[in-house]
Amino acid sequence: MNAINLESAEKVRLKIGFMRLSDSAPLIIAQEKNFFTQYGLEVELCREVSWSNIRDKVTIGALDAAQMLAPMPLMGPAVADIHRDNGRQAFITGLMLSLNGNAITLAAGISERLNLPQNVSNGAPDPILAARRLRQFIENSPRQLILATVYPYSMHTLQLRHWLESGGISPDRDVKIIVLPPEQMVDNLSQGTIDGFCVGEPWNSVAVQAGVGDVMVTGYQIWNNAPEKALVVTEHWHQLYPATHLRLRLAVMEASAWLSKAENRRRAVNILARQHYLDLPGYFIEPTLIGQFRYRKHGIPVSNEDFLVFHRHHAGFPWRSRAEYLLRKSYDMVGKTITCEQLCSQSKKVYRTDLFREAAAYLGWDSPQQDYKTEVNHSEVHTLAKHIQLGPDRILEDKAFLPCAC
Repeated sequence: MNAINLESAEKVRLKIGFMRLSDSAPLIIAQEKNFFTQYGLEVELCREVSWSNIRDKVTIGALDAAQMLAPMPLMGPAVADIHRDNGRQAFITGLMLSLNGNAITLAAGISERLNLPQNVSNGAPDPILAARRLRQFIENSPRQLILATVYPYSMHTLQLRHWLESGGISPDRDVKIIVLPPEQMVDNLSQGTIDGFCVGEPWNSVAVQAGVGDVMVTGYQIWNNAPEKALVVTEHWHQLYPATHLRLRLAVMEASAWLSKAENRRRAVNILARQHYLDLPGYFIEPTLIGQFRYRKHGIPVSNEDFLVFHRHHAGFPWRSRAEYLLRKSYDMVGKTITCEQLCSQSKKVYRTDLFREAAAYLGWDSPQQDYKTEVNHSEVHTLAKHIQLGPDRILEDKAFLPCAC
């Protein structure tokens, strides 16, 4: 533990929710490598079956904290309405858990009919060409395709819609988009209930290796280093247990740093595979964690060390500019308007950069000293300030986003 004296935790025994996803690794590693214990916490990790379950259990206090989708705390516990006073149920995050990690998979039978040329240099189809070929397929299909995402307000929904639109497909008219829990995606695809999905790993790899689906595009290709998961509590819980919340963030940040080492990623595969965590063979989990991802069953593995990021690029920092972007896109999706003043207010309430900096100071880590930056503007690694190096943040066929930064 850092030499700085931490205030005593107000609460020691915690229940933390997670999903059967590869990006739950920071929570699982914090448990298995005793980072929680190091910070004086006794944690029970509770595996949940859906994002709505997690939302509701954190809201009512059945869970102290949870892994959540990056847009979830911004959009409120129940509905997309920032005008509603959520009171003690309002969510906050002082730590992002991961960047990237999603992909869009189509049923193998549909993928074959798209007749996509494989990029011989990296084994991946061209994402925009794939979307355009899918549009042609839809135009000649006797029925409407059904595609699944994991939650209405999620990176998955935003990425799926963005990819469809890049090929001239209307997400609202040309296809039907439904919501399914992540672990139900592959079964529904194999049974023909759905025609494709956008989901986090390892479920795309499960579909590919089972031969029931082919990946069209990864989340990274749609939005380089997109915010994906966050460690979320209610504002009321944070006010009751600020020192406990600090210890919780410190433990998870240490686990994320542990995961930044390649040799530890390989060790993590077997840990995540255990029955009470992902409960899957390690070969389904490995492609994501080691950055060797296959788009189809017999395809060439594609190398991308940023396929799933926990620590690099200051991944844990909850940029308010990204919060504004997510809010803007989510409101556009449901046909609502949101003012700059509202964007600023909600991003400041929910994405707590002060809480990240507090924990980083205890660990002796550098952290960004600004809350906002231009988003969707960098195609390569770039330096923001001394010791602050960030990854690419481009979005497929999108323009730079200037935050309100009120």
